[in-house]
Amino acid sequence: MINRILIRMKVVQILYSYLLTRSRFDIIGLPDAPSRDKRFAHSLYNELLLLLLDNSGYRVAFTDDNVRVSAPERQASGQKYTRIAAALAANDELRTLATAHRSWIEALAPLRGSVGGALRESAIFKEYMRKRTPMEIDDEARLWKNLMRTVILRDKGIDTLIHADPDFTLNGYNEALSLFDATLDDFADVRSSLAEARKALGASLDKAYELYHALLQLMIDLTRARELQLDEARHKYLPTHDDLNPNMKFVENSFIRALEENADMKAYLTETPISWNDDPVTLRRLLDKITASDIYKEYMADPVSDLAKDCEVWYALFKNVIADSDELAEAMETQSVYWNDDLAIMGSFVLKTIRRFAHCGESGENLEELRLSPKYKDIEDERFGPKLFDTTVAHQEEYRALIDSRLEGSSWEPERLAFMDIVILETAIAELLNFPSVPTVVTVNEFTEIANYYSTPKSGQFVTGMLYGIINQLKSEGTLIKE
Repeated sequence: MINRILIRMKVVQILYSYLLTRSRFDIIGLPDAPSRDKRFAHSLYNELLLLLLDNSGYRVAFTDDNVRVSAPERQASGQKYTRIAAALAANDELRTLATAHRSWIEALAPLRGSVGGALRESAIFKEYMRKRTPMEIDDEARLWKNLMRTVILRDKGIDTLIHADPDFTLNGYNEALSLFDATLDDFADVRSSLAEARKALGASLDKAYELYHALLQLMIDLTRARELQLDEARHKYLPTHDDLNPNMKFVENSFIRALEENADMKAYLTETPISWNDDPVTLRRLLDKITASDIYKEYMADPVSDLAKDCEVWYALFKNVIADSDELAEAMETQSVYWNDDLAIMGSFVLKTIRRFAHCGESGENLEELRLSPKYKDIEDERFGPKLFDTTVAHQEEYRALIDSRLEGSSWEPERLAFMDIVILETAIAELLNFPSVPTVVTVNEFTEIANYYSTPKSGQFVTGMLYGIINQLKSEGTLIKE
């Protein structure tokens, strides 16, 4: 029912929102009309950010017309103390900031050995690295705030550089530290926590299953709305002969009656009430399209009425009149932010359900015992989404480092890649490495389609090429052994 195609789409959607929030790094700007203290504070604050970046293994290089920020070596990147630096490196403002502080960056090079050695030998750093439990981003923020005060700023070379600034003031120095702390605290104050993101994933999958039932209920409500129209026509002031003797074939459709009485449908609606009757405008507009269609006219003119034909007309109406209509798209936007993306897949299951009703009638099976599609095919599919999401989050820095390693020397510039492409690649790598029963070609094809749907026009081609390159690399390393 909720198949893996849809699950992958949902995981990418939620990961994109979650990781975008987690990776955003806001740099505080210079205030208007700054005093000497504030001017120095802001300059030193920028230099403290560059110190964090440098001591995380990131390097800034200058060319004639460009500023390049390179990540640490693959084995060093993705460490649990480099996530803040990775977010800072991805900030569009960093290159402007780095250009303004080029002399500072160049002055750090000869100090790198002593500062880095002292940092890694410090008790604070060693204690942080010894911890086995997953470290949250606020733990890393706390680490860098402590390291900046107790290790980095105590280095004689760094201290000399800071005091050499002609605008140096003690007030500015202390304010720079406060700005540094506030920036890291703001980054650590994640708007969408991991728990909330997991909950959002579950909710979006629940909404997809709700859409399946809502589309089935729409056909019921359209039928009852048509019945109400016919009844109102009978009671108008001057009814015609046709008003008094309407063709009831549509409103007495046996498929709709069976769907209304279906035990699974009743049980779901008891737990999750669904009705389109609160949107009479949509019902009326859709009914107008239905009754004006040749499908409806041919059905109503056919003297034969049986379950097969009753199913056939709704199959054709749903596929050709309802599913692609602007009326349905507009109505769904007000119901759920997820539904329009889910319509193609959930609509296909609605059509399959109509076919199953028809087959049940043809085979003589008891319609009362017909089951609607379950939420998941099996327990593996039910666990697929949460596992794919958690695995991607847990190894996101590692997978990003793998992506960056493939980009080195290529024509693709990492800083110009769409963030959605990165999320899609990271999720695909998680599937490649952690789901041995899924063939690699399935993973490549599915995530290429997601890239074509959600990202830029060139994203599908980019994702395909990157994934095959990553697959070949992982196989050569012995990390990936499946076909």
